[in-house]
Amino acid sequence: MKKFQLVLLLVALFSVASFAQRLTKDEIFQKNYDKRIKKERLYGVYIPKDVPDAFTQLNRLTPREAKANFKAVPVEMAVRKLHFSLGRWIIHNWGFYEGSRLSHHLRQVGVNHPDDQARVLITAYHRYLNKQPLAVKELAAHYTEKRRKAFEAKKKEGQVLSKEIRKKEKG
Repeated sequence: MKKFQLVLLLVALFSVASFAQRLTKDEIFQKNYDKRIKKERLYGVYIPKDVPDAFTQLNRLTPREAKANFKAVPVEMAVRKLHFSLGRWIIHNWGFYEGSRLSHHLRQVGVNHPDDQARVLITAYHRYLNKQPLAVKELAAHYTEKRRKAFEAKKKEGQVLSKEIRKKEKG
């Protein structure tokens, strides 16, 4: 009987301990994010630490002829045309959705959405190649505001499915 009680007690203790250690999805994401933003490499791919380091990597990875073509195109066209090729490559390989030291750097500059982070890098790289001021903070503000306006416009177009009015409780 004592063995049974001891086993039951141990099972109860382990159950409570494992239940207490369960993390929410947000907590798990944050824990992984905190680890990832400190790593120089993710899945064997070097992650630039900041915008100038990203330019160094892009210079190293991009053939001379492709850079010349990119440089010659107007910046708006370059960003639009390259978003679903170079932009996707940047987002995926440099870990923007799950977090990386570069995406974290861009968040600190004020760019939160991975698509906007890629657009900022493409625009800034185009400016860099054309020896224009980078103005990364201004780019961050521009793309953040553009995303906010698009969200507000979409919200206005939406249809209210249900409306609920609650009475305030007195007291």
